[in-house]
Parts: sequence; C-alpha cells; structure tokens
Amino acid sequence: MSGNWQTGLFGNFDRVEVERAIGEFKAGRPVLIRAERESAMALPVDGMSDAKLFAFRNACAPKLPCLVVTGRRARALGIEGSQPAALAIGEVIDGAAILALAAENNPSRQVHAVRVGPGADAAIQLAKLAHRLPALLMGDKPVGRDLPFASVAADAVLQFRRAALESVSIAAEAAVPLNAGFSARFVVFRDGIGGSPVAVVVGRPDFSRPVAVRLHSACLTGDVFGSRRCDCGDQLRLALTQLQQHGGGIILYLEQEGRGLGLANKMRAYQLQDAGLDTVDANTVLGFDDDERNYGVAVRMLQTLGCTRVRLLTNNPAKLDGLAQAGIDISGRVPLQGPVHAHNRRYLTAKATRAGHQLEHLLGAVASPAKKPLEN
Repeated sequence: MSGNWQTGLFGNFDRVEVERAIGEFKAGRPVLIRAERESAMALPVDGMSDAKLFAFRNACAPKLPCLVVTGRRARALGIEGSQPAALAIGEVIDGAAILALAAENNPSRQVHAVRVGPGADAAIQLAKLAHRLPALLMGDKPVGRDLPFASVAADAVLQFRRAALESVSIAAEAAVPLNAGFSARFVVFRDGIGGSPVAVVVGRPDFSRPVAVRLHSACLTGDVFGSRRCDCGDQLRLALTQLQQHGGGIILYLEQEGRGLGLANKMRAYQLQDAGLDTVDANTVLGFDDDERNYGVAVRMLQTLGCTRVRLLTNNPAKLDGLAQAGIDISGRVPLQGPVHAHNRRYLTAKATRAGHQLEHLLGAVASPAKKPLEN
C-alpha cells in the first residue's frame, strides 16, 4: 500500500531522479551518475570557480578527474572519433583553462584522451537538459564520505526525453489582446523540469480542418529586442499577421533558444561567430549538434489542444519531418519570407546552404555561397 501512495505522490522514481539531477546541474552542483559497472561524479564546467574545482578534485582523490566532452568537441580539439571523449587535464587548477578546453575555438593547451567511463553519455545528456555546456569534469565517487549528492541512473537519463513528454499538460490559459489589434488565447503548458511552452491560439481555428500552425523557438534577442542578426522576430510577426488574416491558427512558442542550446550557450556561439565561424560550425565547436531541438513537446501540445491536421508556417523541412513522424497530418507548408539585409544575409545564407532551410527569396539573390564569416 505504501508503494502506491508514494508512486501517486512522486510519480515515476527514475524520472524524479533525473529531474532532481537537472536541478543540481542548473545550480552548478555535482551529481553522482550510476552506471552498470561503476559510478562517477559529474560537475558542469561552465560557471565553475577555482574554489569549486579545488573541492571537486579533493572529493575525487586520490585519482584526478578528467574532462568529458562530446565527439564533436573532441574533433575540434584534434581527437578523432564520434563518441564522447575523456581528456586528461593533469594538475590544472584553473577553472578558466578548463572552460577554454571546453568552449574556445583554438585553445592553446594540448590534451590527450583517456578511458571514457560508462556514465559519460548520460552526463552529457544531463548537461544539455540543464542548458549547460556539454562538457563536464568526471571523477571517482568519494569513498567513505557522507556527502549530499543527488544520484541518478545513467539509463534513466538516456530515456528521459521520451518519458518527460508525459508530464506536459495545460497549466493555465487566458485571453490576451495584442498590439496588432486582435485578441489571442494564451494556453500555458508546464513540463516536469520547470518549462512553460505556450500555445498562442489566434482567432477560432476549426480543428476539423487543417489548422495553420507556426512552431516558433523562443529567441529573446530577436523576438523581444529586435536583433538584426537573425530573422526570428521577423518570422514571428509575419506568422501572427498571416494567422489573423486567414481566420486564425496556432503559434507554439517553444523554449528552444538558440536551436535548443539555451540562451547562455547561444551567446557563446555568437562570440565564436564574431571570431569568424558560421552559425553551424559555432554550435558544433561548442560540442553540440547543429540543431538540438526536439519537436515531441510540440506534438504533445497539439494533441492536447485537439489539433492533429496542420498547415505548417515554416522554412525548415526538419519541422515538417518531426511532426509527420510523430503522427501529425501535414497538409502543406506556408513559407515565411522576411526581409533580407546586410545584418542577416550571411546567417540566412548559412541556414539555406548548410541547414537546408527553404529560402527561395534569398537564394534567388545569392549567386554562390557566402565566403565571409556567417552570423547568427
């Protein structure tokens, strides 16, 4: 009987462990990753102070911790392979030097690979879920010390994204008048790790017919402050106007800043772009995939609203594929052609030539791929 009330109160215990571990990583604290053969402590390196590095090394003693990075980041450091890599950092006691190994384009320090522990994949996924850099210090579990570590099974982390979709549900909704002169209904969802994606329902869409839908990844710089480095704000405003003019539809405003990197990592990518990389290479040099977004939450939101047939307002074929594979009926695509200007041309060219975005209005004006550094 006790197990029943515990499950009813807490839910799935594996998922609870992952959610707590994500919270610890967001706070910059270490987590114990339990794998089949061994356990290891993991600590995110971004935001790590020298004092925390010193304390972590002492906790792992007598062995030294290593730096675990993704295969993409390892290749940027000259280490071949597609899987996560563990790098020996020796007696380095400077947090800034370790962060440079994790995030700079051409770090001066040379490193070599050592054995990767079985919890490396899980630690990297946990860091991404917490919107940290996918780079962590990992070391042996302290022996004979009673320390307040959050603990999580590696398998539970690797299965979390799919399981977490079950927790997405409507939290609240209300009518909101917009500057464009029409009212919308904001339906706020909530997930198990504190996220609040929003469905903005414009007009009164007929769910018995294909509904115009825009999947929009949150972009603080473009949507709110009007950044000209990207076309995100332009696409959002175009989508709102089109929905209003054509009788309504839905904008899913998703918490996927920087193509799923999170705002801090998006700023790191901007720094790399300012130094000469394009938007694709900047993401991969940091150890991420070019696009870290997953559209499962969008599918869950649409299904909850009762919308299963859509006309998608997008230039990105990956969004069409993501929804179609999850069972959403795609009846068509509506392009969003925003203005092209000096500040966003190179970024848009990168999206078209390297990420496959269908930007016919841009490609018609560009005779060949840009040779200059691309912006995001």
